[in-house]
Amino acid sequence: MKLASLKAGGRDGTLVVVGRDLSRAVAVPRIAATLQAALDDWERCAEALAAVSERLNAGSEPGSFAFDPREAAAPLPRAYQWADGSAYLHHAELVRKARKAEMPQSLYSDPLMYQGGSDSFIGPCDDILVADEGWGIDLEAEIAVVTGDVPMGTEAASAGAHIRLLMLVNDVSLRNLIPGELAKGFGFFQSKPATAFSPVAATPDELGPAWDGRTIHLPLESRVNGVLLGRPDAGRDMNFDFPTLIAHAARTRALEAGTIIGSGTVSNRDPAAGSSCLAERRMIETIERGKAETPFLRFGDRVRIEMLDASGRSIFGAIDQKVAHYEA
Repeated sequence: MKLASLKAGGRDGTLVVVGRDLSRAVAVPRIAATLQAALDDWERCAEALAAVSERLNAGSEPGSFAFDPREAAAPLPRAYQWADGSAYLHHAELVRKARKAEMPQSLYSDPLMYQGGSDSFIGPCDDILVADEGWGIDLEAEIAVVTGDVPMGTEAASAGAHIRLLMLVNDVSLRNLIPGELAKGFGFFQSKPATAFSPVAATPDELGPAWDGRTIHLPLESRVNGVLLGRPDAGRDMNFDFPTLIAHAARTRALEAGTIIGSGTVSNRDPAAGSSCLAERRMIETIERGKAETPFLRFGDRVRIEMLDASGRSIFGAIDQKVAHYEA
């Protein structure tokens, strides 16, 4: 089944079930008012939501209406936890190679992860609001999973059982603010503005054979102003799969239902796959030609991130955003 949250209904939105083709939706207040409420009581709600989904896909669910992604918030408009990993080490290798720095060997065995701001996400079609173009505005196309309750100390071998939903991410980065923050030795904060997610979150079964219990084996497409940036396969060159990332996050603490775990920027070693962020393209230019030529995003630019199934149908809907100047 596919689930979304409409902006109407308050800060946590209104939960709706969305049809497989993303054309129709229906509210389910008798089951759960919000997605977080459904996740908190998943054992009871999942079966009822799946029954609604089945009827909606068959065209027999009363009260359905046209689904408009512009009216959608993030599937979880705010979450108790948003932890983003760095599962594709090719991306990290390029960052360091462009800086003529060595890749720490520990990164090949122990995932990188940071805790992002989760008090307010932005919808799939909301503007990316930034006060200064000079901050180096960049997209980062990723995949994320939403978990149920995960006990502390859960091992990777069993962590996959706690995955409830999958969705796409635009983890916006302000590249020119990152070096100063990392130099302080305490991680990202100002360099990571509000994150955007796809219009819908889908249960793993919606992906069919593309989901192997660990990751999605499909290309993730990113475009800037309609021009293809990259189509790397999310199932290729992923050094740390989602169960591994979940186990890493839960090593010393339990994760509550509604925790979001991100993959980090999807990146393939094959140059033909392109990139999922502008920084990676700039790194490649620096390595090959001695300088970066691709600019970061500017006000008025448009970003689109989408994943299609084997038949060419959108699975999660598109993240389709414009970069806009923020004025207090």
